[in-house]
Parts: sequence; structure tokens; C-alpha cells
Amino acid sequence: MWSVGTQLAGFHSISLLNKIKAPASKVYQTLIIEKGLSEIWTKNLKVKPELNFINEFDFGESYLTKMKITGLEKNQKISWLCIESDEEWTGTTVTFLISNEPDFTEIRLEHAGWREKTDYYKWCNYHWAMFLYRLKNYCEQ
Repeated sequence: MWSVGTQLAGFHSISLLNKIKAPASKVYQTLIIEKGLSEIWTKNLKVKPELNFINEFDFGESYLTKMKITGLEKNQKISWLCIESDEEWTGTTVTFLISNEPDFTEIRLEHAGWREKTDYYKWCNYHWAMFLYRLKNYCEQ
């Protein structure tokens, strides 16, 4: 099992957990393909489930986020490195850990490498929780 919540000295992480009544394969697929991510994050995106591919998430108003895929382990783990976005996001990592439990799939999200716990950090914490909520609703349909 991978560790979530590990923190480099001087850096902060957002760590969240949700339980989804759907197979791990469905949760994983939702997080790596355009159709899934467009249902739970933003409709304007370019995504390919391929190592080193740079996913693009367009939130409008000139707000583009680029995430390089640094890890893909089928039905278990997805890792991104933010290479372009808001100043506080650039250089951070987002990791999704997926595990099958007897009656549900557990999803852990960690957004690591925050330099400070700013108001934006707190705002993003809320929005990552909403992201996991939408993921749960989508996968349980």
C-alpha cells in the first residue's frame, strides 16, 4: 500500500478519503479518460491515459491547468505533477490511491507540495472534497 499524507519538510498537503460503492476499475477509468473527468471536473479538457502526457484542464477566464501524468498503476494509483496553473499549484503533485475493500472502493486524494496554508489552500481543500463527492455520485450511477 502507498503512503498518503507524507509531507516534505516545510510543505503542506491536502489529504482526503472517500468510499465509493463501485468497482475500482470504474473509479480508475473515470479519473484517466476525458468522458469521466469532464463529468466531475471541467468540460473543457484534453486528457490521455499515458505516462508523461500533459493533461490540460480549462476552467475558463484564462485559467488553464496543466498536469503531467507521472504515474499510472491500473486500478490502483494515478499521479500528476502540476506544471502550469495558479502560482500556488505549480510544482505540486496530485495523487489518487484506489483500493478495493469488501463492500466499496476506497479513494484517497493527496495534493502535496503546498508551500503555505493560504486561503487559496483552504478553498482548494473544499473543492477537492467536492471533486471526490462528484466522483462518488458519478461512479455510483
